[in-house]
Amino acid sequence: MAEYHPLPQPEEIPIREKEDAMGAYFMMFASVAVGFPLPIVNLIAAIVYYFLNKGKSLFVRFHALQSLLSQLPTTVINWGVIYIAIRVLFFDEEFGQYYIGYVGMALVANLLYFIFSIVAAVQARKGRFYYFLFFGSFAYHQVFKVRDVAGDTPVQNVPPRI
Repeated sequence: MAEYHPLPQPEEIPIREKEDAMGAYFMMFASVAVGFPLPIVNLIAAIVYYFLNKGKSLFVRFHALQSLLSQLPTTVINWGVIYIAIRVLFFDEEFGQYYIGYVGMALVANLLYFIFSIVAAVQARKGRFYYFLFFGSFAYHQVFKVRDVAGDTPVQNVPPRI
């Protein structure tokens, strides 16, 4: 059975780390304002934020990784909207029911992502963990699992041989 680092309690986490964890979710809002037509800007911003902040603490690393991972499906969905817009605008394709349905689904997905990101940012600012469906569990296991010195494999509880 794998060992995990203990979760820090909210009162143990410095305010600066809470703000850095919160910033992982708010990075998405800033990048939306800058790169709205290109959804890849959000993903690049999340990747850069993760690599710049992953060494600060496990708490910050967890939130930055969760934010980055949850950005992936939204980016793919938004690229689909861009693809549809290009086809309709430049290739005289008709904007049919399937396109309308896809764009509607993309709007709902983005709205849900924004709502969950705001909730996660508020929880991070309070020093708490907020786990997204799928991504939260994966990020927890990636960040809090105790690893050996090289960082490659988890440490196993094996009794010493006599």
